[in-house]
Amino acid sequence: MDRLRYSRILLKLSGEALAGEQKFGIEPKASGIFCGEIADIASLGVQVALVIGGGNIFRGMAASEQGMDRAQADYMGMLATVMNALAVQDALEKLGCDTRVMTAISMKEVAEPYIRRRAVRHLEKGRVVICAAGTGNPYFTTDTAAALRAMELKCEAILKATKVDGVYDKDPRKFPDAVRYESVTYLETLEKRLGVMDATAISLARDNRLPIIVFNLFEQGNIRRVIQGETVGTIVEGGN
Repeated sequence: MDRLRYSRILLKLSGEALAGEQKFGIEPKASGIFCGEIADIASLGVQVALVIGGGNIFRGMAASEQGMDRAQADYMGMLATVMNALAVQDALEKLGCDTRVMTAISMKEVAEPYIRRRAVRHLEKGRVVICAAGTGNPYFTTDTAAALRAMELKCEAILKATKVDGVYDKDPRKFPDAVRYESVTYLETLEKRLGVMDATAISLARDNRLPIIVFNLFEQGNIRRVIQGETVGTIVEGGN
């Protein structure tokens, strides 16, 4: 552990990461790629908590924009995150990782209820804790859930895994001249609307001085590099 920069982290994954090339649902091959990376850092002794989105199955915000009641749509989105959590649990345990899925909405037949002290104990025992169902409340995103769980579990950083290799001043997929930041402050992230995480999540991280590291999930070895303190992607920290 003396070579590692972080000993307990919160890894935030989008639901789309599980969809792979098919754009919808769960593709076992895609989830197997990043689960191998998670198993790798867990084998080093890093304590890992996960928060997974549900956009590959259902997007509450999009449904509400089409006329569905927002609270109802958000609860459906929370259930989508539970489905993803169970899929990731299956993939991790096939790799020999001991895991626990903990949900903010009680569903004891398939997962444990999220209880902070119990989650910490699981981490201390080397289990990967997969936090599902967001915060358990509508109107809050899984980004906010990630920031909240990271603080509750006393994680040392949030690792935001994406499809791009950091934070840019504009969308690099649309603008070839987009410039990548190596580091950026919380305030700049909010003022420039850089899209790292939603404003509530960024504000929570800023208030508690919790660094956010944004990196490409699909470049093999990136999670290990971040854990070992290498400069990967973009780090959000500092400022007022």
